Parts: sequence; C-alpha cells; structure tokens
Amino acid sequence: MSDFWELHDARQSLILASSGGRLPSIVYWGPRLPEGADTATLVRAQELDVTGGMIDRLPDLSICPEASSTFPGQPGLSVAEADGTPLRPAFMLEVVNATGSAIFIRASDSGLSYTAEIGIDPDTHMITARAAIEADRPVRLHWLSAPVFPAPQQATEMVDFSGRWIGEFQENRVPWSAGIRMRESLTGRTSHEHFPGLLLPCLGTTATRGHAYALHYGWSGGHRMLAEELPEGRRQVQFGNAAGTELEPATRFETAKLYATFSEAGENGCATAFQRHLRDKVVTWTHPGRPRPVHYNCWEAIYFDHNLTDLTAIADRAAALGAERFVLDDGWFGKRDGDVAALGDWTVDARKYPDGLGPLIDHVHGLGMSFGIWFEPEMVNPDSDLYRAHPEWALGAADQTLGRQQMVLDMSLPEVREYLYTHMAAVLSTHAIDYIKWDHNRVLPHPDAAQVRGTYALLDHLRRDFPETEIESCASGGGRIDFGILERTQRVWLSDSNDALERLRIQHSAARFLPAAVTGSHVGPRHCHTSGRILDIRFRAWVAAQRHMGFEMDPRELTEDEEQVLRNVTAWWKDNRDWLMRADILRLDTVDEAMTAELQLAEDGSRFVTFAGLGTSTRQILPRPLQLAGLDPQASYEVTLRNRGDAIALSRGTPLLKSEPVTLSGQYLMHHGLTLPWSFPETMWVVEGTRQ
Repeated sequence: MSDFWELHDARQSLILASSGGRLPSIVYWGPRLPEGADTATLVRAQELDVTGGMIDRLPDLSICPEASSTFPGQPGLSVAEADGTPLRPAFMLEVVNATGSAIFIRASDSGLSYTAEIGIDPDTHMITARAAIEADRPVRLHWLSAPVFPAPQQATEMVDFSGRWIGEFQENRVPWSAGIRMRESLTGRTSHEHFPGLLLPCLGTTATRGHAYALHYGWSGGHRMLAEELPEGRRQVQFGNAAGTELEPATRFETAKLYATFSEAGENGCATAFQRHLRDKVVTWTHPGRPRPVHYNCWEAIYFDHNLTDLTAIADRAAALGAERFVLDDGWFGKRDGDVAALGDWTVDARKYPDGLGPLIDHVHGLGMSFGIWFEPEMVNPDSDLYRAHPEWALGAADQTLGRQQMVLDMSLPEVREYLYTHMAAVLSTHAIDYIKWDHNRVLPHPDAAQVRGTYALLDHLRRDFPETEIESCASGGGRIDFGILERTQRVWLSDSNDALERLRIQHSAARFLPAAVTGSHVGPRHCHTSGRILDIRFRAWVAAQRHMGFEMDPRELTEDEEQVLRNVTAWWKDNRDWLMRADILRLDTVDEAMTAELQLAEDGSRFVTFAGLGTSTRQILPRPLQLAGLDPQASYEVTLRNRGDAIALSRGTPLLKSEPVTLSGQYLMHHGLTLPWSFPETMWVVEGTRQ
C-alpha cells in the first residue's frame, strides 16, 4: 500500500508516492492529469518489474536516493561524522504536509533529519524544490542534492550549456546512455563554463512543438548537475552545491532552490515559464512602474582614462542619442590607472576627480539621465591600501596565483562585509546614484559555499538600506547569472562581448531562461574590442534592441548616418519597451543554419515583433520561409517589415513585405511562414505584427 501526494496546475501534474514509510519518489511528472483521475491506480501501475541480475526489490529512485538501500546510482546525500566516519541513513517519514500548492516532507534516522519542500506556481507553471539536512551534532557534508527529479524515458538527448569568457551559453546536445553526464562548476561562481540549467526534450521535440522538461539551479557559487541513466534504465537528475564546498562541520545544511517545469509546446513552453517566473516572482524591481531606461556605459569609450572634460562630452552625445542612464565604470576610485591596483580602496580618486563625483553627476542629471557606478566589492589587489592593512582578509594562500592581478576577499568574515558595506554606503549616501554595476572578475582560489552566503548577506544589507538602487550582476560578463543572484539584482550583463554577431547567439540561447527585462544588451563600438570584427550600425543596434537596450562605445566615433540609425532604433525601442519588456521570447525553428530568429509576443497576444538575424551566407540562394510561433491560427495579423529601407540593391525582386504591409492568418504565418527579402550576412530583418 502506497501513500501519495499531488501537485497540479493548468499545464502539468506532479505525483509523489511513498511505500513502507520510506522517502517518496516522483512517480509522475508530465501533462496535466484529468480531474478525478484514479491516482492510487496510477501509483500502482507505474511499479516496475524485477528480473535476473537484480536484487529482490528495486531500490527507490526517491527525492533523495539512499546509499543504504543498495541504490545502484549516485545517492542524493553523502554525509559523515565530524571525524570523517561515513553515515548512511535510511530515512523514515515523520511528517508530510500537503496544501494543494506545496508539499512539505520530513524524515529522520539516527539523529539526522531530512526535509524537502516542493511547490508549484499556477501563474507561471514553475515548480520549486529545495532540501535540507539537520543533525543533533555537527556533521560533515560532502553532497546534498535538491529533491531529485526523474528524467523522461522518451528523451533521446539532453541539452546543457557550456561557455567561456565572451562566449557564454554554448549549447551541448548529448545523447542519453548508461552512466552519468556530470557538469560541475568549481570556480566558486555560477561560471561561464557550466550554466546550471538542463533541458530534457522528448523524441521529436523542437523549439516550438513537442514535450519538454527543463530545470535550473538558483545558486551563485560552485554547483553540480548530474543526469544519470541507471543500469536498469531509470533516469535521474540531481542539482546541488558543488561537492565538498561546505568546509566546516555544522548541524544544518540546505540546498538552493531548484526550478523545474514541463511543456507540451516545445522548448519555448519551458522558456516562457522561466522568463515569466523570473520577471514576476523572483526579481524585486526597484521602480516597478518605471520603463526600463536606455543605458550608456562608458567602459569601452575610456577604460581607465577618466577626465571630466571627456566624460561630459561623451554624456552629451549619449543623451542626444537617447540614453537615459549613464554608468561610470571601473577607474574612478583609489589609484586605479589599470587592473593591477586599488581594488578595495573604495574612495573617489582625487587626481581624476578633484571636486569629487558631484560635477559629473550634476552634468549627467542636467541632461535628464540618471547615474550609475561600478564596484567590484568581493575583490582586492595586493597593491592596495586595503590589502596592506588586512592581508588576512584575502581568501586562500598568500602565494596563490593571481587572476587579473587580484585576489578574492573572504566574504564569510563579518568584518569584511562591514568594511565593504561602510565604504559602498558612503558613496551611495553622498551621491544621487540609482544603479550599481556589481562585477566579479576572477574565480575563487577554491570553491566555498560560505563565500556565496557572505555575498548574499552584503547584497541583502545594501538592498535593505538602498531599496531604490538597482543592481546589475556582472562577472566578466555572464559568469554569475542564476536565479539566486537575481533574487537580489535586477539585471545581468550577459557577456563582455559587444560583438553583435556573438551577442545574437548568446542572447538567443540564454532566452531559454532569461526575459528581456533583465538581459542587458549594448551597441558596441564599430570595431569590436573583443573580436576585432567590424559590423554595421544597423545590425549592432537591432541586436541590442532585442533585450534591455544600451550603448557601450565612444559616441564621438559615430558618423552622421550612424547617429541617425541609432537614434531611430533607440526611439523605436522606447516606443515599444513597455510591452517588449513583458513579452514572451519564442525561439523560432529555422531549417537554415545561417538564420537566428525569434518572436517576441505581447502578453495579451495583440502584437509581436520578429527578429531574423542572418549570421553567415545561406546554402541556398533565397531565404526559406520563416515559420512563426505562438499566434492564434484563426486570427489575422497585419505584418510590416519595419526596416524595409535596409534592403540592398542585390535584392532585386518584389516580395510584398518590401513594399507594403500584408495581412495574413496566424495559421499561414506559423505553417508556411514569412517570405523575407534576400540580404547580406550580418544583417537583421525586423518584422512587426498586429492582431486585427
């Protein structure tokens, strides 16, 4: 006889069952079950057989698989006494509380207590789950998984994400096979290399159709993901903090939140659940009713060469182009003339700013822009007043290999956090600053979960005292992007690459988890500083307009034509940002590998914009029809090529979109698709649609 508990929303059902008082397993996760379905029979129907070469009872693939049960795969818990003696608990249920939208579970054995919380949000279709271990004496934790989810038997592959600096969110499609696929970040931050997300598409699934599952672990430090196929064929997915990152014995340990969702509308259904949940349930907006402002960041214009004359001239040009926020980047503090000194010395450099930051801030405000500033709080240069005063505050050995000429401060120390808070608060209190670009430019000398908790504590302290100051998470670009950091920030710097061709791919891939409202994207210099590529202003501007738009170049380099293009695209973005920042980003299926395309659909379905970017030359002569997604097949849409003026002389034909709007059914647009003009590589078509 089994006990069972149920969670449902309009899209999906999750059923947990327990037999013999053991920890429950997820026995069903998928499409919403019918009202009145016989759950007891379902639980019995999914029980598996036993055959030769197996022990006499199949060990449970529970929410925390136990080594004590002869489980043939990775256990969900690895714990030891303080002296290192292994513990192998066999947990028995004590309490299960189910409310309809959440289930709380507690089980215990030998002085250890395991708790799990699993909830479902009916608005966003997001499941959240976390686990904790408590002990009646200090114990050592090697590994604790968030509640374990089964992977679908109908999947032939999994999709995870690798990357590097200026090359984040690279997609890996890996076939399922017996054994473990493990991704582990040991850099101490979320990392460019191992984004903590996993897609599980079933057979035949694409971006726009089919069954898909997706998970994300919301933790900003070292983390581990494993997807395992057991010898008998069952599959499990585990996420947790990186193994071995709890360095001291303790009586309580807990995981971060694991986010999970199911979709019958392809990968896009999972993506929109993550986008909506992050935007509406995770991020705390500093000014919820205010439009997202157009950014200007001065980094790629001046680097460390700060002087008021240049900065005010740049601010003048940025404001004329449409910028609404001016961000002063690295180089304003200490004796910071390069990346070798002064991190930690968070006082204004009187050599560069003899009258302080006031004159620059006043000038920026006079142009109608707000003001933001760069900090890298968790880091210190050996060549700094702070390090000379407190070398013991640095994390790791004194003779460690430096990264970017810097070391990491030990954020677990209260005195470090107090020092940083005092100096940052002094800057924020003295000046009208409404934005912080918070950077993190080197990996940790060793991963340590306490480092992340210390950083969270500092962020929480600042947010309590400066609730109207927005914070961007930057870590050499996309090195710290996750729902844990976004509980405390409002924007991410997706990549240090302002190369629009690279950005097109990176932000397209990241849209599986991130909405436009939090995803910074800037128009970079004509000559890209990270790739050496030279790209047309039209392409650069439209790629930035796909997300939270900004500029990051010296605007004095622009020709009159480039200025006009950028003003026009920026004005379009401002005119549309209210609905765009709440739109669903739907990745479009394209048979042409040269094309990267997405559709951004308004919340009410009344309008959309499609961005179709051509990265390279196509195999065939003419573009193939681009099938749209998410539309009402029975509705009619007036479709307009927004930038038809960008058509070139070699586009010699007369596709209707080149000359006039066209009204077509959603059915036609989704099943035949848009007929676009021919274009050169490294160009973007922008198509607007309005429901009639």
